Formats: sequence, structure tokens, C-alpha cells
Amino acid sequence: MELFELICPCHFGLEAVLKREIYDLGYDITRVEDGKVYFEGDGEAVVRANVCLRSAERVLLKVGSFHAETFDELFEGVKALPWESFIPENGRFWVTKAASVKSRLFSPSDIQSIVKKAMVESLKAVYNVEWFAEDGAPYPIRIFLMKDEVTVTLDTSGDSLHKRGYRTMHGKAPISETLAAALIMLTPWKGDRILVDPFCGSGTFAIEAAMMAANIAPGAYRSFTAQAWGNIIDKSLWEEVREEVREGETRDISCNIQGYDIDDEVLRAARENAERAGVGELIHFQRRDVRELSHPKEYGFVITNPPYGERLEDKNTLPPIYTAVGEAMKRLGSWSFYLITSYEDTEKYIGKKAEKKRKIYNGMIRTDFYMYPGPKPPKKRGDR
Repeated sequence: MELFELICPCHFGLEAVLKREIYDLGYDITRVEDGKVYFEGDGEAVVRANVCLRSAERVLLKVGSFHAETFDELFEGVKALPWESFIPENGRFWVTKAASVKSRLFSPSDIQSIVKKAMVESLKAVYNVEWFAEDGAPYPIRIFLMKDEVTVTLDTSGDSLHKRGYRTMHGKAPISETLAAALIMLTPWKGDRILVDPFCGSGTFAIEAAMMAANIAPGAYRSFTAQAWGNIIDKSLWEEVREEVREGETRDISCNIQGYDIDDEVLRAARENAERAGVGELIHFQRRDVRELSHPKEYGFVITNPPYGERLEDKNTLPPIYTAVGEAMKRLGSWSFYLITSYEDTEKYIGKKAEKKRKIYNGMIRTDFYMYPGPKPPKKRGDR
């Protein structure tokens, strides 16, 4: 089967998590950049990456790359790419996104227009036609310019991979599914350990954790653009991989995952989201203030996305919230706490410096992931 270079964008600061996921799928990493991981794979790799990767934003198939400082060079570079290997005569193709960083060509709309024209000219010569009906499968193009180096890709995913399909309702400041999953994977939490999110909102942390515990692949129940690309990927692979991952699900497990919030409306949304994700029975949602955060058992985890106070008028509400988190840490001395927030006084009001902080961009917001790992639980008899 033909090998492709595949590119998976991710949140800045979480490349190592995605890299590990790709390795675990059995593929070789070829390059890592800020916010992108490159790897080599065939058509099956495209399918598995879309269905199984929890921290990737999408899966892009690289068509080619070249240097361009002028629109003429961009036109000729795109025109020279082997488009006939990817797009059939009736394919519907367009440039869905153009991004430019530190490059002489910087206008997205102009780049999109030039690229489309170059593709048309290239395919006209191959198929010996003057006009394309474009009534077949969709082939969206994404193009990136970095320091005048152009990378041209086909978007195999369509909707971003954070759209698992379960979250139709969310709270005021939701964390994306891909970011939540990646942050959980940055911690030592496993499905047999307690997990509590005291600011659960629409339930994303709890739901992503439950999906991991039940081994539910994030893309097992949604569709992807490349499913229609029978000329590139054998269509039977999609159902084969889905059937395989569904057979590996373990929904009848027992786990202890809890989500708290003080807003009844968002808790209702969280419960509905969890039901759609197929993990409603694995999560307990409850109306509860962070000041009441306690638990009779030891060695649990708090993984949460507390209020940031992005609006100036909200800033005054934050000190008591973070103070309450610090008090909970004292009560739950054996627990591990992990918080993502942009609030600069987090450690001041928690009253404790984090063992480690990791800079992560949540969209355009610069945040830190504060890590307060607790002690490891004693080994059970028989463990080595």
C-alpha cells in the first residue's frame, strides 16, 4: 500500500502527548514542530489516526512542499504537484484554509485563489477538459506557509477531531475534547483511580476520562471526509477499523469519576453529553460547591478547568475560588491536583507552588497546566 506523510496539528505545548499516541498506534514519527506532528503511514494509518487519536485536531495528508516568495512561484509550485494521484475528474476541491507565518505571501484570500487556479490548470491538462463539474467526493485543501516554505495538504478529517459528536450542549467556557484528553494523558491517572472535576461545566474532563477507562475510541461513532476517497483509501478499511475498536470497548467496568458544578443547567447538559458519549453510567454528576470538595478515599485525582476571569469584572471572584482549591488540597493530602488556567495568581491563592507548570495555548489564550502530584498509593499484595 502507498505510504503518505501525514501531519497532525495539536494544541501548542502538547506535541509530546500526540507523539506518544502515534507511536502507540505503531507509526514512525518523521518530524515534530510547534503544534504539529508528522508521521509516515498508509491508507490504514489515515483511518486509525482519525478514529483513535485523542489529542490530534485533524489528520492531514501531505501532497507536497516547495519554496515560494512570489505568487508566480506559488502558482507554479502548486501546479507541479501530482494532483491526479489524489483528485478524480469529478472531485470537488477547494482551499478551506490558508495560513502564513513569517512569509512574504501573507494574504489568505489571495493564497486561496492562486492555489485553486493552479490546481485547475494542473488537472485540466491531465483530464483534457476545460471545465470541472465538481459533483463528486469532497477534497478540501489546507495550505501552510512558514518562512516562505509552502506545505500543501488534503484534510482527511473534515470537522475537527474535537467534535466527537457527544457535546451538543456546553457551558460558558468549555474546554475542547482534544485538549481535555491530552491533559488527562499528561497525568498518571488510570481508570482504576478516582477522578473528580469540581468545575465540570459540560462534563468534558469526566467524559473523556470515562471514554479512556472504557477504551472507547474518540472517532468510533463519527464520520470523516476521507471516507468518500475510494480512489486513495479502501472504503472497507473504515468499517474494519471501527468494528475492531468497538469490539475492544469495555463499557461494563466499574470506575469512580465525578463531576461537580454549582449550575444546575450545565449539569443537565453534562449528563446529556455523557449519555450521548455512551458513558452516562460511569460518571456521577452532582451540584456541589468547590468549598465542599472532600472524599473519604485516598489517592484520587482532581483534574479541572477552573474559572480564568477573562473578563475584568470577574477578577474579584477568583481569589476565594482558588483559596478554596488550596483548602481542598489540605483536606485531601494524598490526592493529586491538576489545573489548567490563565489566572496568574493561581499559586498565590492556592498557597502552594506547583511541582511543575506546563505552558499550553487554549485557543489564543496562554494558559498554564499546574501540576500538584500526590504520593503514589501503596502497592497491592501481589504487585511487583
